[in-house]
Amino acid sequence: MITSKYDWQIATNFSDEGFIKQAQKLGLEPSVANLVYQRGIQTEEALRDFLEASLDKLHDPYELHDMEKAVTRIRQAIENDEQILIYGDYDADGMTSASIVKEALEQLGAECQVYLPNRFTDGYGPNASVYKYFIDNQGISLFITVDNGVAGHEAIELAQSMGVDVIVTDHHSMPEELPNAYAIVHPEHSRADYPFKHLAGCGVAFKLATALLEEVQIELLDLVAIGTIADMVSLTGENRILVKYGLSILKSTQRIGLQELFKISGIQEDEVDEEIVGFQIAPRLNALGRLDDPNPAIELLTGFDEEEARDIALMINQKNDERKEMVQHIYDEAKFMIDPKKPVQVLAGKGWNPGVLGIVAGRLLEELHQPIIVLNIENGLAKGSARSIEAVDIFEALDPHRELFVAFGGHAGAAGMTLDASRLEELSQVLTAYIENNQLDLSTKNDLFLDEELALPDLTLETLKNFEKLAPFGMDNKKPVFYLKDFKVENARIMGTGNAHLKLKISQADVAFDVIAFGQGELATEFSQTKNLELAVTLSVNKWNGQTSLQLMLVDARVNGIQLFNIRGKNARLPENVPILRFSEEIPDLGNSRSVVVYDVPNQLEQLKMIIQQGHFEAIYFKNEIAHPYYLTGFGTRAQFAKLYKTIYQFPEFDIRYKLKKLAAYLNIDSILLIKMIQIFEELGFVTVQDGVMRVNKEAEKKAIESSHIYQELKKIVKEQELMALGTVQEIYDYLMEKDECSN
Repeated sequence: MITSKYDWQIATNFSDEGFIKQAQKLGLEPSVANLVYQRGIQTEEALRDFLEASLDKLHDPYELHDMEKAVTRIRQAIENDEQILIYGDYDADGMTSASIVKEALEQLGAECQVYLPNRFTDGYGPNASVYKYFIDNQGISLFITVDNGVAGHEAIELAQSMGVDVIVTDHHSMPEELPNAYAIVHPEHSRADYPFKHLAGCGVAFKLATALLEEVQIELLDLVAIGTIADMVSLTGENRILVKYGLSILKSTQRIGLQELFKISGIQEDEVDEEIVGFQIAPRLNALGRLDDPNPAIELLTGFDEEEARDIALMINQKNDERKEMVQHIYDEAKFMIDPKKPVQVLAGKGWNPGVLGIVAGRLLEELHQPIIVLNIENGLAKGSARSIEAVDIFEALDPHRELFVAFGGHAGAAGMTLDASRLEELSQVLTAYIENNQLDLSTKNDLFLDEELALPDLTLETLKNFEKLAPFGMDNKKPVFYLKDFKVENARIMGTGNAHLKLKISQADVAFDVIAFGQGELATEFSQTKNLELAVTLSVNKWNGQTSLQLMLVDARVNGIQLFNIRGKNARLPENVPILRFSEEIPDLGNSRSVVVYDVPNQLEQLKMIIQQGHFEAIYFKNEIAHPYYLTGFGTRAQFAKLYKTIYQFPEFDIRYKLKKLAAYLNIDSILLIKMIQIFEELGFVTVQDGVMRVNKEAEKKAIESSHIYQELKKIVKEQELMALGTVQEIYDYLMEKDECSN
């Protein structure tokens, strides 16, 4: 069944004619101008700023809290040949942040090292034992945190107590109490009014580098682009400028490690955009931190040894493959544990890598649309991640029950936790009670905003290029999503590894385009047969065999009205997780089912009629197996009945137990029809059947075959079977929904 993931909000088409004319002078088509107007860019000045995204618009780094203090201390450390440690994070933002500060310090001649914590042994943020090790064994006298630190009270207090200063550069949520650091550089710090609050960790690191080197460091912007896109921060304001310029540098990056990573990953440098960074580059870097020691990423991003860079790139690519396999394995195991009766799922297993459990939870969240907690059990403790829908604030639900946990933290949509494995059912009950007590509606979907309605005849590559002027797309500057209806699905075919994906060919007014639907391979039948289908899509370029074409990428799909599917035929696939109605077996409880498979046809269609009319089905799959296909044999012709009577009249006694097949062959009448014909003769008194022996009643009164109730019932069965076997699914559904006269 095709079910929309989101609640669609289709934008109202309104704008200002004067603005449209101004936008056209700047090279925007009216449809693109209308879109930016709806997104709040409604003056020529604002539009120019948005389109030009000039580096001159970047804010003074010294407007950040403690920047001057931090720069002064770092310069002092360099002048005094102090040992500096850059302490980062194990994700792509942390890796790029550390690399940015490292390169800036090295330009100034600093003695510096980089350390990215291991998520399994060090955890997130400043680690006191790691700080102590570097102070005692490496002579570190200055720590600079990047992409972490505002919550590192213990480690920072330890360092300060040992006479070692800590400069914090971070962008994560500010706690009520800040650590006792030498300096805290943060765009949201309350003691400064920095104009743009949404820098990623690498953005803050870049600001520090700019202040240290006294000019905008353009050659570092490729790293800023990777980290900013990876961290999914707002792509407006400064972030838009940084990413736009960073992507242009990334297309011709001089970084040997990135060049090698592109080659191994099959990425064309000149085609690098925010989607390639977000879906190919960042996941590979993150895979290293999810599964292993993240520190080789620094050499990949900043090193000059080509052979070493190639080895690291190969290793990172291998880790990414391992990550994919691991996610799939855990996902498959977790899916078997799902209890469809529960409003939340707490799924725990042994040997599940904690580094990928958030990905698994997110994937299950998309499918089930309910809070998901996925945990690894080791040494009696369950550790893992939670993901939640908008209707359920997972942090608010669990924060009052901290006695359940050894460790807990998070926000409304996601959380991390560790608890005793014996308390998993209690965790499930707490979440369930929260939902029930607050009467939360889990059926509420997240909104999907559709920018404009799309007409296929109006689409060209130039249209796409015009919309791409609004790139880079991301948080707060979403890639345009278009609404599409009143089209025809020409065909649907499965593609990709394990036939996981789907390619549709759709047409409208003799213009056709391909639609790529990732993860929808199992719905090929549904997409090819559904009427009143509506799509939410984005625009994309497809390059193949030297040809460039426009294609559509599916974001969501929905159907107006009942969905009816024809899965008649030997090779037709039964849909997954849909109740199957077999009249040859006990009828299942279909009370709350939204879909059903009609597997076989009952002897009396009234039984099926009642089920369909009383149910609340959104989708019906018609398999329609027929045990005794009378529609193929018919209900007997006058000639067939005459021939049968003539034959049995010649044999007053006939043992139909053993000779029925021979009689059927002799008369050239199918056995199932022959049995019905004998039953009709018996009903009319032409023969008697006792102990398997049929005897002719030569004194029988002459009666018309049509007067037999069995004959009339057979005619009805033939007609109904013809409909169920040969009619369209719409004809079948319409018949099943007809109210009998006696019920009116």
